[in-house]
Amino acid sequence: TLKPRAGREFFAAERLDDGTPVCVRVSVDEDGGATFDFSGSGPQHPGNFNAPPAVAVACVLYVLRVLVGVEIPLGEGLLRAVKILLPEGSLLNPNFDPDPIKCPAVVAGNTEVSQRIVQALLRALNLSAGSQATMNNVLFGDASLGYYETVCGGAGATENAPGASGVHTHMTNTRIADPEVLESRFPVRLRRFRLRENSGGGGKHPGGDGVIREYEFLRPLSLSLLGQSRAGNSPFGANGGEAGEAGSQTLVRADGSVEELPGVCRAEVGAGDRLTLATPGGGGWGRCDT
Repeated sequence: TLKPRAGREFFAAERLDDGTPVCVRVSVDEDGGATFDFSGSGPQHPGNFNAPPAVAVACVLYVLRVLVGVEIPLGEGLLRAVKILLPEGSLLNPNFDPDPIKCPAVVAGNTEVSQRIVQALLRALNLSAGSQATMNNVLFGDASLGYYETVCGGAGATENAPGASGVHTHMTNTRIADPEVLESRFPVRLRRFRLRENSGGGGKHPGGDGVIREYEFLRPLSLSLLGQSRAGNSPFGANGGEAGEAGSQTLVRADGSVEELPGVCRAEVGAGDRLTLATPGGGGWGRCDT
């Protein structure tokens, strides 16, 4: 049975950087089961921020394992006492047309929306402050090569511990390439890769710091970025803790000109251009004076 006692309800609303809401209401019944109702979440997304229902189910399963607090096997049995309600036609349960050309795009649903679902669940259950809630996807290449990586950031603090710095959080299963491998196989030089000091939110338990990752491109390439928790959407602090710093990305051209890029964008880069990615920090937990 679930720890939150019967008859209680928990609610939280998160949002994507474009304002699209991700909402969840958790209610616990007398038998120890629970309903996770995602009503109120945004409609099917016109871009690629759509998540097949399996994504939300995986997020609920992940958070339930966190809530249990002990090592248990990963299996569908944990969901026997759980009901998951996903509104039809929403970005969490989009309508898939028989014609594949007309189907909604789901790329960011698997990476960015999954993070936001977990963020909403943890917020509703008050299990932690907000983590970076993004995978900071970086892609570059041309007709002859392609490279894709996700970049770590700050984890949210909890009642018992500060957030970890420079880590992948929650719905992530990738490992970043070693600098030596990156530079030997691709036309890029890694100028910096370090913690982004003081980017985690303050609190009795501070949030983890994000990172700074700077790339120098050695020849013309196409660059794509897909990230969330940018300006105006910082990872939240919990129980009086402060929010973490939002992420940002800056492109410095070889001629010295500077371009501030949005979190979701595409750009053409040339030899000598540099991209600096600053990933979000985690939120803090509790007031510093408590």
